[in-house]
Amino acid sequence: MKSPYFPARSVLFRQEPNGVTYRVPALLYLSRTRCFLAFCEERLSPSDSQAHLLVMRKGTFYRNYVEWEDVCVLGTAFLPGHRSMNPCPVYDEFTGTLFLFFIAVLGHTSESYQLVTGKNVTRLCYVSSTDGGETWSPVTDLTKRVIGDTIKEWATFALGPGHGIQLKSGRLLIPAYAYHIQCRECFGHDTHGRTWRFGEAVPGPESVECQMVSVDEEDGTNVLYCNARSPLGYRVQALSLDDGAVFQEGQLVQRLEEPRNGCHGSVVGFPAPLHLRKTLNGLLQRPARRFRHCTSCMAFSSHTTSADHTLVSTGSLPPRHNATPDFLTPTWVVYSHPTLTSARKDLGVFLSLFPRDPDSWRGPWVIYEGPSAYSDLAYLELSPSPGEPPAVAFACLFECGAKTAYDEICFSIFTLYELIDNLPRGVQLRHEERGHKTGQSYVSETGGSYRHDDQRASVFKKHHVKKRRKKDKWTEMCSVS
Repeated sequence: MKSPYFPARSVLFRQEPNGVTYRVPALLYLSRTRCFLAFCEERLSPSDSQAHLLVMRKGTFYRNYVEWEDVCVLGTAFLPGHRSMNPCPVYDEFTGTLFLFFIAVLGHTSESYQLVTGKNVTRLCYVSSTDGGETWSPVTDLTKRVIGDTIKEWATFALGPGHGIQLKSGRLLIPAYAYHIQCRECFGHDTHGRTWRFGEAVPGPESVECQMVSVDEEDGTNVLYCNARSPLGYRVQALSLDDGAVFQEGQLVQRLEEPRNGCHGSVVGFPAPLHLRKTLNGLLQRPARRFRHCTSCMAFSSHTTSADHTLVSTGSLPPRHNATPDFLTPTWVVYSHPTLTSARKDLGVFLSLFPRDPDSWRGPWVIYEGPSAYSDLAYLELSPSPGEPPAVAFACLFECGAKTAYDEICFSIFTLYELIDNLPRGVQLRHEERGHKTGQSYVSETGGSYRHDDQRASVFKKHHVKKRRKKDKWTEMCSVS
């Protein structure tokens, strides 16, 4: 039995002696400039009611390392008298505009207080940048324009947290959720950030914080995949066949377990490497070997240190099989989340070759052993060796610590091969030899139609909150977020 292997990590944000704590990470990779943007909340204490401002670190990705700049306070991402929370960045590839969405909550009012009283004091805001995060626009408050009088029907709402996505049509999607007092509604948006609108709610099991992936399938089908936190012991997933306008009934994912009260998790999609598509199950059936492409970090350094480095190295890849594809390259999905059900500990990553199948998830590979909580993933390609394609890699920004999950926010990079190499052996990934399913599941590699329309752009999840409801599992869950 091989010993556990953990990718190296860099500390980007660390709790300060005066109690200032950094929470709720969000990560974006800009491939044009090869830069990482790492966002989080700066809180006066670990409590959500003590959130204050949003901060950012920018990392430039060179061939074999990432160089990090100092912490930057996002001074315009702020409403007077409010605290800024839940950063949700999304990049418009068509216009080169970076949007950072967030919520602004009045004073020190907690989310649980809003749920108990039914009195919403949260605003929907964003700032934007056209120079890769060097400078930011003044804040825009979208609450009245987008939500309008519907705000009276909500106990509260929130975004993501973590990255949003852009569809091939240009539509920008911002994951979010709302707690409704009596009625069912939802949130939406628009193309390229000119206007933002409602989308319909995700029906089904109770769920809150969520992220989304646009999933291509080999037959040309495209589905929007939503993966959400739940207090029911398992993650909830839901699918949309029309770019997020309407979602099918959500379902529990029994292979993705939640700790008590649940925890935020991250999903990111990527085009399946053709040379691995037919052989991946074979790789997972034989004894593990080490694919060392991306590893080590120069040092664990405080966020106050200038120009920190994360080192990345590349090595030889498994043999390739050259083939001309005669199908749409399918999307595979990686998911990160604490793996223990008893506590927020042991952050792990999972892989799915066919994410619409809730039984397709394989894992976990534990990348951090110890207290850990929220995380956000990004997909990138490493510079290839001569004659080879770029290596698929992932970056993970996650909360962790020796004593609590909120001591630090760390950054790691690992390759797809490292992920495959460290997944549990002996179980098929249920992609190609899978039988047909019926009901709310699917038939192999089929799905609904794919539309390229630009009518809506942001998708908000919603939930019911009974008027004047007492503290229950929902308020308890939110109070420990």
